[in-house]
Amino acid sequence: MLSSQVLVLNRSFLPVHVTSVRHAICMLYRGIAKVVDKEYELFDFQSWTELAVAVDEDSIGMIGRAVRIPRVVMLHFYDRLPKRPVRFSRLNVYIRDHNTCQYCGGSFARSQLNLDHIVPVSLGGKTDWENVVCSCVECNIKKGGRIPGDAGMKLLKTPIKPHWSMFLRFLAKPVHYEEWRPYLNVVDYSYWNLELKS
Repeated sequence: MLSSQVLVLNRSFLPVHVTSVRHAICMLYRGIAKVVDKEYELFDFQSWTELAVAVDEDSIGMIGRAVRIPRVVMLHFYDRLPKRPVRFSRLNVYIRDHNTCQYCGGSFARSQLNLDHIVPVSLGGKTDWENVVCSCVECNIKKGGRIPGDAGMKLLKTPIKPHWSMFLRFLAKPVHYEEWRPYLNVVDYSYWNLELKS
């Protein structure tokens, strides 16, 4: 239970990280973070440990009592979003290409897709954002070890390195806990973070 996940928000309620329950409890105890409950109420370590634990709730045992597992915490002093380059990975290529074959335009389950080098490695092609795309098995076989033009095929769009914010990367992940949904769902996010006019 201590290694299960907790969503970490900055002071603007934007997701910035996922951490373990163990680390979240340590941050609470040290006063670095507060728990955010389903009603968007904030709790420090003392007030959180004083809450009653329902029978069906995830909890951990502490000396003399059980304590609810926090699923969302907000950092007390952090208001920035971390700037990290987008990792070149199979999952991120699938996300960039929307699980769509970049030759035939068909939408497939990830298990039915593979990655294709536009210019094959055997012809000097690199393994990078600009030379790798999603491809269905049929198109990949048809293209073989040739460039698309030589195989009578055409790319739907020129692949580029994406520049996603941290928030958009969180949206690509499945929601692990119901408590995370308001912070990872675009509609809920828009509702709670839309600038109000006076």
